[in-house]
Amino acid sequence: MTIDTDVRAEDPREPTDRLLRDLRTRPEGLTNREAARRLEVHGPNELSRRRQGNWATRLLRQFTHPLALLLWLAAALATVSGTTALGIAIVTVIVLNAALAFLQERQAERAVEALAGYLSTKAKVIRDGARTVVEARDLVPGDILLVEEGDRVPADVRMLQGAVEVDLSTLTGESLPAYRAADLTDVDGSLLDARDLLFSGTSCTGGEATGVVFATGMQTELGRIAALSQRVGREESPLEKQVKRVAWLIAIVAVGAGIAFLPLGAFLAGLPIADAVNFAIGLLVANVPEGLLPTITLALAVGVRVLARSGAVVKRLSAVETLGSTSVICTDKTGTLTQNRMRVTEVWTPDGRIEPGDTPDSPAATLLAGVLTSCTSAEFDPDHPGKATGDPTEIALLRTATDWGADVSVAHRDEHRLRLFHFDPALRLMSTVDSNERGRTVNVKGAPEEVLARTTGIVTADCIAKPLSPTDRAEITELISQYASRGLRLLAIARRDLQPDESLPENRDDAERDLVLLGVVAMFDPPRPEVADAVARCHTAGVRLIVVTGDHPLTAAEIARQVGIARNGSTVLTGADLDAMSEEKLDELLGGGQELIFARTSPEAKLRIADALRAQGNVVAMTGDGVNDAPALRRADIGVAMGRAGTDVAREASTMVLTDDNFATIVSAVQEGRRVYDNVRKFIVYIFAHATPEVVPFLLFALSGGQIPLPLTVLQILAIDLGTETLPALALGREPAEPGLMRRPPRRRTAGVIDARMLGRAWGLLGGISAVLVLGGFFLTLLTGGWYPGAPVGEGQPLHHVWEQATTMTFLGIVACQLGTAFAARTQHASLRAIGPFSNRLLLWGIAFEVLFAAAVITLPPLRHVFGTALPSPRDLAILPLFPVLVWGADELWRRRRRRREERRFV
Repeated sequence: MTIDTDVRAEDPREPTDRLLRDLRTRPEGLTNREAARRLEVHGPNELSRRRQGNWATRLLRQFTHPLALLLWLAAALATVSGTTALGIAIVTVIVLNAALAFLQERQAERAVEALAGYLSTKAKVIRDGARTVVEARDLVPGDILLVEEGDRVPADVRMLQGAVEVDLSTLTGESLPAYRAADLTDVDGSLLDARDLLFSGTSCTGGEATGVVFATGMQTELGRIAALSQRVGREESPLEKQVKRVAWLIAIVAVGAGIAFLPLGAFLAGLPIADAVNFAIGLLVANVPEGLLPTITLALAVGVRVLARSGAVVKRLSAVETLGSTSVICTDKTGTLTQNRMRVTEVWTPDGRIEPGDTPDSPAATLLAGVLTSCTSAEFDPDHPGKATGDPTEIALLRTATDWGADVSVAHRDEHRLRLFHFDPALRLMSTVDSNERGRTVNVKGAPEEVLARTTGIVTADCIAKPLSPTDRAEITELISQYASRGLRLLAIARRDLQPDESLPENRDDAERDLVLLGVVAMFDPPRPEVADAVARCHTAGVRLIVVTGDHPLTAAEIARQVGIARNGSTVLTGADLDAMSEEKLDELLGGGQELIFARTSPEAKLRIADALRAQGNVVAMTGDGVNDAPALRRADIGVAMGRAGTDVAREASTMVLTDDNFATIVSAVQEGRRVYDNVRKFIVYIFAHATPEVVPFLLFALSGGQIPLPLTVLQILAIDLGTETLPALALGREPAEPGLMRRPPRRRTAGVIDARMLGRAWGLLGGISAVLVLGGFFLTLLTGGWYPGAPVGEGQPLHHVWEQATTMTFLGIVACQLGTAFAARTQHASLRAIGPFSNRLLLWGIAFEVLFAAAVITLPPLRHVFGTALPSPRDLAILPLFPVLVWGADELWRRRRRRREERRFV
């Protein structure tokens, strides 16, 4: 028998019982087997992404970037001048280079797309009558979904119970949250205006609700919008934009040089027009670093994959580069600097202190345990403690209540709950209104100073409330200071009995007043053991650390001291201090460079701090996990959300998500960003260094008026740029971190990837020495073969074979110099011995291919015919091993001199 599982709701606003009937579901949810069957019918709950820029469009883009256009110009010149074979060869190079770049770009895209597996969204549903967590993509119509504050709504839902505030900006553009409740039924108007419906892609900013899923995937409102206009564009990183500008500059210089030297060669030097055009073509081709753009994209993609494996999921390529220039990290404390494994260490009540393991039997402790079980959103099953869900602080409190014999079951809590006021990060309070045998009670927990400000009484040993005297308040304040100075996290517990004729509080101001203090719970969340080392690495790297937390100032200062942030008594400010501070004073404080601790701060304070730091030119990384942290995460250069404890909204707003919620991972990400940026500079040096020995021979040919023959043919240049150069350049993109990488200060926000010193090293030092060596080998072969200036070397002439041997020596000389350049470019500061000459195995394989390819070009007859090579004499070949040693050695001495100069500067 076939079971029809293609369930649909014609109108999600129809009466609830009819909607549940149409969807063939019930409030207890679907069974897992039924959900699996429906998933087969409806497919996964995700948007089908249709790339408007198909593979053909992306491939075409590889033929039209500035460096490719330069080669097209060279091919056109070659064809016009009558050297059709050369034109065909250049076009072949364009095609091969475009194919290689296309494949590399696709690999980069796949690297970023693969990150979706790290950030899969979860959904809380009821299946088989029990609450469970599933992948959001596995939701089906008929599922009963639970939505709580901080959740991203994963499907279109009709609310059955509860009320929430939702951010509809993704669908309507409305910036203010909208109120939605199960009892606000709307049967007319637009679906988006219905006040009892929730839609996929929106965010819950407050409250909690239960609803039935009536649409998933492309059937949702978001899916319909996506079907109308899907634009999936690839964002260029700032680094790629910089390099593209450099590519245009290279193109302009190459064309300008060709145009300038064309009349110089043809008229001043007396070259035939054909030779002058040939020279211009060679100049164009020699100036084109064909593999530059795709290699940069691939290096960034590799960095993204490395970060993901280490616990930092970066959501776009450009963030890898930005991470490397991070100068300030604003970090939370709980779960980031600490383990987020909260445990209660002591409970103070007016009846005495309760140590861990004690089972108190005082009435005051019983009242306090009742508040802990009622005023919570966490779930804790004593029989299965490993499956607890919710905030670690609340789980620790429920664990303590269980030890004291309280009933912490969700069923018991929900049975007695009348109203819930979620934790407010600005007020730092949470409260509930519950029924009990004594009537109705407001239960409150929160920051001690906030609870005390709303407290007028204190419970006695026999559970009688008495007025809170100034002496009592002073003693409790002193107690709180003592606890906080030990790095303990504190929560004050209070309650208020409602009078029989008192109405149910409609807002938290009415509920959280005239409280009776029951006690103070002290908890300890130990610092992560690896954080101290990460903090030390930040200090040596010149990265400033600022703690921004909602905890007590003394608690935050103590934890900061334990992990090494609070050096020499760092300044500690509260949210109140920050609110009273003018923008000028804040700028002065943040501009001082010292490490700061902001305690008892609101999420709005994070936004203000991020704005001020960025205005001063800092590159800011900001951590956050709550709904209200989203603006600050968006404003920071690198918004860092917590993957475990963070909300869906925070993860959506962030640039990077920590899958382990660990501060040390942020520092590792900064290091990886620096490594990727350095490697980009390394292979740019490597690629640019070969422009000099390729261009100088053509200048020598032109300036001599043809008395000196071309030391290198255009086809041989193409063999170098595309054949021998590409794989080592890609391998340099995988270079391990250079020693001392985290002992350098962050680079400036405005610093370009290519600077004068870098060009001087590439074109002047490495390129200049290579040019001298290459031309030396060229002239050695010519002169020993009987050549003299002006002697004809054309085809059919006696010296033609000698000239072919000489150009082959030029070709081999450049390849040999490439080997030395590759090893020299592996470091920007350190010596090769410090990193180990054989530590980059990919580079060794690339060099092996380079040598084999060069050997094939000069030994295999078909390739010798194409590239015009001839095997030089053994005597000439014997000098080639000296070339890489001399190139690398000169650069090694230059870097050694630079290191000593920098050491003297800091002495």
